[in-house]
Amino acid sequence: MPSRAAAFRALHDGPGAFILANAWDAGTARLFAALGFAALATTSAGMALARGVADGQTSREDVLAHCALLVDATSLPVSADLENGFGDTPEEVARTIRLAAATGLAGGSIEDHTNRPADPIYDLGLAVERIAAAVEARDALGDDFVLTARAENFLWDRPDLDDTIRRLQAYAAAGADVLYAPGLPDLAAVRAVCAAVPKPVNAVIGIGAARFTVADLAEAGVRRISLGSSLARLAYGGVVRAAREMRETGRFGFLDTAISSAELDALLAGPPQQE
Repeated sequence: MPSRAAAFRALHDGPGAFILANAWDAGTARLFAALGFAALATTSAGMALARGVADGQTSREDVLAHCALLVDATSLPVSADLENGFGDTPEEVARTIRLAAATGLAGGSIEDHTNRPADPIYDLGLAVERIAAAVEARDALGDDFVLTARAENFLWDRPDLDDTIRRLQAYAAAGADVLYAPGLPDLAAVRAVCAAVPKPVNAVIGIGAARFTVADLAEAGVRRISLGSSLARLAYGGVVRAAREMRETGRFGFLDTAISSAELDALLAGPPQQE
């Protein structure tokens, strides 16, 4: 049997594009597995919501413990949102990759966002050094690990497509396996990225106003589609709407669209998902 990381890498070979379902607890991981998804991802924002804190306010230790929980929940490959590697230096990024792989993750992403709003994006030279360190750590592992490099310009008020492509090309040359520029505004930008880089491209649904279909993104050259915190926000949004309805109107109309306990139990009562 191939490892989960090897199975995850094979998904990127195509054809077409696959959806990477972003889970935020063991229950959603098992539900997505039962519903037929081939791989899972974490969501830093979804995890933060579940912990009652703001996105980006969780430690590396807490994130990795959360990753281990999702890995143990199913037999599917899991890729983690490893934020900026939890440190500025290439050495800290490499350490994060080693620790992440030790949890059983099949892959993970490293951002070029600094966590400093006044200076949000690492200089290109340092950004490439950070990815190169992650690559070196990946190559020293006993098992495969699919490394995704993220160019964060469009999330931090730097809508520079040329610089974004330059960064992704440099990350590919440094050895990243998958390239990802969240927040691209339209399919023309997605096509430009896919045409300019030699590695599989991840696109995200749920950031900004753009709404693409799987077919749209596959035609543009995307191999992997993630959802970030979109499903978590959908779930929490449903709770907020139901709570407001109860408080403000005294009604319980939300029950008309709530999934039944029997259906949930049937989905969760499938065969054990462990390897």
